[in-house]
Amino acid sequence: MASDDLSLGGAGVRRERLAAVSSERVGPYTLLRLERGGLDPGIPGQFFMLEAPGRLLPRPMSLCLAPPGELAFLIDPIGAGTRALCDLAVADAIHVLGPLGNGFDLSVTRPLLVGGGIGIAPLPYLSEALGGPPSLLGFRTERHAEAASLLPGAEVVVEPRLVTELLPEDPGDVLACGPEPMLEAIRNRAPGAQLASEAPMACGYGACYGCVVEIDGRYERLCVAGPVLSDSAGKD
Repeated sequence: MASDDLSLGGAGVRRERLAAVSSERVGPYTLLRLERGGLDPGIPGQFFMLEAPGRLLPRPMSLCLAPPGELAFLIDPIGAGTRALCDLAVADAIHVLGPLGNGFDLSVTRPLLVGGGIGIAPLPYLSEALGGPPSLLGFRTERHAEAASLLPGAEVVVEPRLVTELLPEDPGDVLACGPEPMLEAIRNRAPGAQLASEAPMACGYGACYGCVVEIDGRYERLCVAGPVLSDSAGKD
């Protein structure tokens, strides 16, 4: 198993070639399980760059589960690269780089997890790290909502109802991942929430500037400044 130790601004970042353990359908998504090798699973909310077979650029994926000896990623097959990852057969091997970026701050006292669609991907690992706090999940369809099985006990809604309608008056410490309209609604309801954002990435460690987004009036590389951002970050 080939591996490389890299210095990319974070401890424990490595690149290894890992074999697929299994590929399971979860509604329209795929839960891809890879052998862990020497990679650290990192902090919930960090991500890994998975090099899809036959694709020029890797794909950024949040870690969904970290059982012993494995790294599991929930993937939405929406393009050629993600479909190639979902089609991996057992023992097929790909290069994986990580963990990268900034994850969730786990020093919260009243955590509430909120996820929308494929944005639930980092929440099972996050839930385990926090001891199983309450979770609110929203999906487009009943089929998409099958992914809620990864977070037993979560409160689930399907469109046209919105997951933000479930937020209590005092939501506590919100940790969320999902589409931007959902995150914007949470910003308005829960100041100080930790929000995991998305952007296209080519390298994952700040070299290509392909994931630049506007954060509080400044342009930042999401792979370096995030992907998890505090709603109060950068504010005076």
